[in-house]
Amino acid sequence: MERINPKMLATTTPPIIAVVNQKGGVGKTTTAINLGAALAELGHRTLLVDLDPQANSTSGLGLDPTRARLNIYHLLTGEADVQQVALPTGASGLELVPSHIDLAGAEIELASLNAREMLLRKALSTPQPGVECVIIDCPPSLGLLTLNALTAATSMLIPTQCEYFALEGLRHLMYTHQLVRSRLNPKLVIAGIVMTQFDARTTLSWDVLESVRRSYPHEVLQTLIPRNVRISEAPSHGKSVIEYDPTCRGAIAYRALAKELLER
Repeated sequence: MERINPKMLATTTPPIIAVVNQKGGVGKTTTAINLGAALAELGHRTLLVDLDPQANSTSGLGLDPTRARLNIYHLLTGEADVQQVALPTGASGLELVPSHIDLAGAEIELASLNAREMLLRKALSTPQPGVECVIIDCPPSLGLLTLNALTAATSMLIPTQCEYFALEGLRHLMYTHQLVRSRLNPKLVIAGIVMTQFDARTTLSWDVLESVRRSYPHEVLQTLIPRNVRISEAPSHGKSVIEYDPTCRGAIAYRALAKELLER
């Protein structure tokens, strides 16, 4: 399996990481927000693209999706560019392309456009000056919006909850990865599978971890994201866990995840 270049943030064109899983509740948005904040804290200016109509990354960083004058829809349709749409967040070095609930209906409209799978790739072809990494928070589905993310991305990061249905979802994603590589984006690699909501006190978490590692020994990352109340509390304060409680287990884990991805 291909891997991310170990110096992926040193390239002229920033890497684009799609955080993707068709299942809901696996920590996808949480991972996108906190990985972005951790990379920014490490000194790598990061752009987070909220491609989910639920706009949880947007609200989770303290921004009101209904008040943004421009959002991801305007970026996809070419009505605005990244520099016009991107907004600063409370985390230094982390910027956000906000989403909006109307994007759910807009997906039908976008489906009628030519080269509809390439809309996001085109929009991100000229990123913000100085941006060293782009993270895309994908919807919990494998529809047109997620397809746009995978076509634009250089790699995909797969958050996977420690539960027994994890392997079934991963098989669908690996099949989708191969389809996208063969038809739309041959350069798309797997950044890794990150196990989330890991509870070291339970046999279930250890059993699922071992099962996923057996099936995907080279893809599962060493960093485990723990089940941590601070991670859950942070979005209600409009902050990443890195800002909300820098010393908690959740913040430490996401810093470790950022460093592991940089080293791979």
